Amino acid sequence: MTSESMDTMRHLEAADGTKLYYWVQRCGIKSAPAVLLIHGAASNHTRWSEFTRSTSLRNRFDIVRPDMRGNARSMCRGKLDLGTWCRDLKAILEAEGYGPSIVVGHSLGAQIALHLAATCPERVGALALIDPVVPKALKGKRRWTKRMEPVIRPGVWLLRALNRLGLRRRKFPLMDLEDLDKKTRADMQGDHPQQELVRRYSALGLILEYMPTANYVQQIMATAAQLPGLEEITAPTLVLESAGVDFMDRTRSRAELARLPNRVLVEIDATHWPLTERPDDVREAIEAWALQLDLPAATLWC
Repeated sequence: MTSESMDTMRHLEAADGTKLYYWVQRCGIKSAPAVLLIHGAASNHTRWSEFTRSTSLRNRFDIVRPDMRGNARSMCRGKLDLGTWCRDLKAILEAEGYGPSIVVGHSLGAQIALHLAATCPERVGALALIDPVVPKALKGKRRWTKRMEPVIRPGVWLLRALNRLGLRRRKFPLMDLEDLDKKTRADMQGDHPQQELVRRYSALGLILEYMPTANYVQQIMATAAQLPGLEEITAPTLVLESAGVDFMDRTRSRAELARLPNRVLVEIDATHWPLTERPDDVREAIEAWALQLDLPAATLWC
């Protein structure tokens, strides 16, 4: 691996003083455009480690992987919302000198990617959305949770107020999701693969070992936030839909996402964790689509 292609940790300080950490892997081509990888709720940049290491895109694009505000090294307390995350990403892209980028997001990351395209279209050359959550299509417990938001929000405010008074944990361990994915895939060879996924990725007790409760609740609510005006997002868009998602009505979800003018739909044989269950299928679908795009070069090379 050349020195240009090394994965380098960088950081910048947001306007409110929050330190935002992100990793850049240069392809070695001056002024190469970027692929921006946005993880989901209760996650971090290692969600994309396996993808970054194996994708052929790293030969033509720089790869940028942030720890999103409120997660891992970019840990902070306070209000978390889609507008703030979009401003953070815009600041990172500006700091690195990137113009229109390929923006890839999973779950909450897909929601952030859509809002970034709506609010900063000059920074988004194309979108790849992995299991975007469509609020109108929610069903079961997820639909109930969405309806309970007016009750949940005061609880989040109370937790944040207690944090400001000093009632909070000071440190959180960092989770290596690449290692967790490998262990999970090995355990999924047993008789109950779905139970292994739920046990490792949805167990609230485990999640809260790695982040504040208020941060997690805010991220879950943001995952099901109202979508922006999809008709106005003209960037080429790849939608990767997991066939086994059981918390959304597929017909309603597809109908809503069909409002994207330049959408391509690819179905993956997975539940809501395709980067864990079918990493090669996800990578190959994104590569085949992305390599057909024609994006302008970055404005500078830092």
